[in-house]
Amino acid sequence: MTPSHRSLPRDVFVHLLMIAALYASVAGFLALIFQYINVAFPDSLGNYYPGILDTIRRSEATLLIVFPVYLFLSWLIGRDMLRMPDLRDFKLRKWLIYFTLFISAITIIIDLVTLIYNFLGGDLTTPFGLKVLAVLATAAVIFGYYLWDLRAAAAARSLIPRVIATTTAIIILIALIAGFFIVGSPQTQRNRRFDERRVQHLQTLQSQIVNYWLLKVKLPESLDALTENISGFSAPTDPESGQAYEYRIRDKLSFELCAVFNTDSAQSGVRNPSSTEAPISMAAYPAKPYGGPSANENWTHPAGRACFSRTIDPELYRLQPKPAPFP
Repeated sequence: MTPSHRSLPRDVFVHLLMIAALYASVAGFLALIFQYINVAFPDSLGNYYPGILDTIRRSEATLLIVFPVYLFLSWLIGRDMLRMPDLRDFKLRKWLIYFTLFISAITIIIDLVTLIYNFLGGDLTTPFGLKVLAVLATAAVIFGYYLWDLRAAAAARSLIPRVIATTTAIIILIALIAGFFIVGSPQTQRNRRFDERRVQHLQTLQSQIVNYWLLKVKLPESLDALTENISGFSAPTDPESGQAYEYRIRDKLSFELCAVFNTDSAQSGVRNPSSTEAPISMAAYPAKPYGGPSANENWTHPAGRACFSRTIDPELYRLQPKPAPFP
């Protein structure tokens, strides 16, 4: 029975979904490997750790769902071809395989050209070389398997698909397990997001305090003094406990904000193992004007209670003139 005499829409659906799952699995796997390389060989100019963790989570989610779909559809197609050998001549199947071979070959060629180009230019770093190797190995495996699949006998039973599927599944499983060690448990991620929200709240409070000082030439007595009915601003509270943040006046230009954190921010960033620089301290920085740049503000915190001292520097900006009274 030829494909045209059976369920042609089913064959089209299964083959298209299988090849889409393959491409998504490859993209997710390479993205995962690239982020592991970024973690192992951090670049202070290019690695943003929260972005790395987000990419790892996204890639793991993709692989956990899409790769089993690819394996199932591949098994389903293989079973159908054993029962109906003429399904191997299904035109859509051959078009998809040849297109995959084309993409794999182009990827291998571009990958090797990039490797040689960077080698000759003296720009071949370890992270770059590992990424090139990962792309080359993945593309070569896909090219070799589907080239073998095209040449395989119609009714022949072979252990090669099972061996490749098992080996690939083991490699992906190891990559997924490694991701859980790097990213942490879902509870750890939730704790980090709570801490990120706390830092955002403290930044907002700092801006409002400085703005208050600009308008009234004094620091607010408490965070409740920042409440403003027209704009609707009220001091945010801890997103997990609902408790107010600690605020203390140190002198007429200095204040302190405190919060209780779940995690240590030093464990949430990528640092160069070969770096000899000292860890970032909790030293006080001059507070910036409301809405101004915050590049020098340090929000590094340990797990537990942490306080951030800020000193307003009047030389950074001029006091805003008081509005004229209404006649």
